[in-house]
Amino acid sequence: MTTESRAVELNVDGKKRVFDIDDPKLPDWVDDNDITAGDYPYKKRMDKGDYEDTLEALQIQIVDMHTHMRNTGKRMIAVFEGRDAAGKGGSISVLHEFLNPRTARNVALSKPSDTERGQWYFQRYVEHFPTTGELVSFDRSWYNRGGVEPVMGFCTPEQHKAFLHDVPEFEKMIVEEGIIFFKFWLNIGQETQLKRFHDRRHSPLKYWKLSDIDIEGMRKWDDYTLARDTMIQATHTSHAPWTVVKMNDKRRGRIEVLRHILMNTDFEGKDADAIGSPDPKIIGPGPMALER
Repeated sequence: MTTESRAVELNVDGKKRVFDIDDPKLPDWVDDNDITAGDYPYKKRMDKGDYEDTLEALQIQIVDMHTHMRNTGKRMIAVFEGRDAAGKGGSISVLHEFLNPRTARNVALSKPSDTERGQWYFQRYVEHFPTTGELVSFDRSWYNRGGVEPVMGFCTPEQHKAFLHDVPEFEKMIVEEGIIFFKFWLNIGQETQLKRFHDRRHSPLKYWKLSDIDIEGMRKWDDYTLARDTMIQATHTSHAPWTVVKMNDKRRGRIEVLRHILMNTDFEGKDADAIGSPDPKIIGPGPMALER
């Protein structure tokens, strides 16, 4: 990690701020708004005990669901997208925690090789699609071309436009193939992201998670917002809708992710009481959820 100062000037809720991620002291304007940033509807995190009890009940149902998938040959894809530090990894972890890794796997691809750059854009993702009885999650997916690539200049405007045009038909093929398909956008506030970046920077266990692209991305909050809104508007369809989950509180967000998958999947042993009801303050469909 470089010792050179990387202080950046940011526009946060209409105010000019300076944020130095290398300063061990987190600014009060970040710390005070960690949970409530971006009009998050709760002021405190979910109680840890309530979270653990609810999570256990949902994970039991996830195991039953996956067992039913293996017995019947059903296939599932769950795509997890969101800004850096939105909580994708943790959400995927609680989904997979007690599943058989032989038939439940996560895909997190690195940047494409020279060979992959010459292929059909979706090709390297299709190679990882599930076979009979498998659940596959994607920690970032083909939607890199909907967000990171256009914002950071890793694709041309023409490639971005073609991607937005092609995705609905590509995903229609997935659904028509009989694959159960979920798309999650994990949404966080700006101060929430800054605090999580700061935590990574000063953690001896997590510092490796912070990249130069993350630092540059802090300056491009509004650009990412525009790319997100454009992407979701163009690719939120009846056959492959986006589900937006507010993740300032990771506990509430993880609960809603698992609950949504369970509520929208049929399986033997499904227990509606154990699954519970969604929190409409935290989870909602596509563009409507972002407008709230």
